[in-house]
Amino acid sequence: MSDYYATLGVNRSATEDEIKKAYRRLAMEFHPDRNGAPDAEAKFKEITEAYEVLKDPQQRSTYDRYGKSGLGGAARGGFHHVDLSEALEIFMRDFGGFEGMFGARQRQDPRRGQDIKVTARITLEEVARGVRKTIKLKTLERCGTCEGTGAKEGTRPSACSTCNGTGEVRRATRSVFGQFVAVAACPTCHGEGTVVTDPCEVCRGDGRVRTDKSVAVDVPAGVSSNNYLTLRGQGAVGPRGGPPGDLIVMLEVKDDDRFERQDEHLFHDLPVSFSQAALGARTVVPTPWGDEVFEIPAGTQTESVFRVKGKGLPRLNQHGNGDVMVRVHVWTPERLTDEQETLLRQLSEIEGEPPRKGGIWTRIKEALGA
Repeated sequence: MSDYYATLGVNRSATEDEIKKAYRRLAMEFHPDRNGAPDAEAKFKEITEAYEVLKDPQQRSTYDRYGKSGLGGAARGGFHHVDLSEALEIFMRDFGGFEGMFGARQRQDPRRGQDIKVTARITLEEVARGVRKTIKLKTLERCGTCEGTGAKEGTRPSACSTCNGTGEVRRATRSVFGQFVAVAACPTCHGEGTVVTDPCEVCRGDGRVRTDKSVAVDVPAGVSSNNYLTLRGQGAVGPRGGPPGDLIVMLEVKDDDRFERQDEHLFHDLPVSFSQAALGARTVVPTPWGDEVFEIPAGTQTESVFRVKGKGLPRLNQHGNGDVMVRVHVWTPERLTDEQETLLRQLSEIEGEPPRKGGIWTRIKEALGA
């Protein structure tokens, strides 16, 4: 989960123009039509994803406040993972494209497979420690019979006669500004440059077969719901030898009735009796790391909050843990036995009136900003 600003090589105070210039420079360097390195496509998608967020003032503001977790889901701005086709469209949309900008392509690359999105549910205990999850999914894998070519065993795909194997068709038009050449994917071979005349009987010419697959996913400690993990190349393979897409694992943290989560801190409501609050007591409170012994101080008032340091959740991609905040609620019994009522009446005769100034009233006013 790299930082978008670091991905583009700009400061967090960078202007919109500086962000655009940084993206264009990196996109020109890692564009798949210009850079044949194995990791160029992944890098191109990463910088485009960062650019698409930081160029939009609203999404950038959300990212600055909450990080990537604030961008997940349509309810938070509609952000989603950028695949290669979207990355290319974004680059063309904002910077245009002219024939010869990167040099003519002799044929289109094999079509990339689809990204697969799955949801992994985890508990607070797993959030605290991190966990390895095994994800089972239905996907498309390379056909073993034809080795992904789509052609019947003993045959090979042949060059497309429409585009002569280039995967492209071109149409020249003239205007007052000069001649323009429109380049589009060949309608016969869909940009692949080859056609299968004798298809494989197993995959019927697609080069892929449906299968079940298990993938191990390492979930880091400290994640929240709507965080996601991207496993490059673990999605469905492309048709007829195309590269695989990505696996997008959306994280969903199960509700835990014992806690109310606020980032790395957890709030726990602890009911105590009047005698425990007045006299003090020793009890235990839950944490994601196991039960913790907790001392209730004598004279504790209802709604008092005590901190159990370091027993909350880890800070994502940072050092240290949050705390468990124990909120004390003094419990009042709804029914009393005769003995309890007698004792409480005796207590009422000697305890006097509650304080009108200071004590809990002062704390309530301070909390309200009065």
